[in-house]
Amino acid sequence: MRITTQDEFADYKITKTLGLVRGNTIRARHVGKDIIAQLRTLVGGEITEYTKMLAESREQSYDRMVRQAKTLGADGIVCLRFTTSAVMQGAAELLAYGTAVRLEKKE
Repeated sequence: MRITTQDEFADYKITKTLGLVRGNTIRARHVGKDIIAQLRTLVGGEITEYTKMLAESREQSYDRMVRQAKTLGADGIVCLRFTTSAVMQGAAELLAYGTAVRLEKKE
C-alpha cells in the first residue's frame, strides 16, 4: 500500500478514486502515568509515557485506515491526515483519514 500526504504520487497515476477511508482510536490517560507525568513537569523534559501512548494511538488509527482501504480494493491512499480531539476530560480521539485510490505505474 502506497500512502502519501500529497494529492498524487510522482511515479503513479490515479486510475480510480474509491472514497474516504479512516481509522480512529480513543485513549484515556492512566492515573499511574499521570502521577509520573506530573513529577516530570517539575524537572522538565519529555513525558515519555504520553509520547508512547500517542505513538501507539497513531499506529492503531493508521492501521485501521489501511485495513479499510484494503477492503475497498485500494492500493494507495492520498492526502493522509491525522487529527485529534478531546472526547472527555482525560480522553482523546486520534483520527487518521485520507482518500483510497487505485494506482497504475507511470511509463
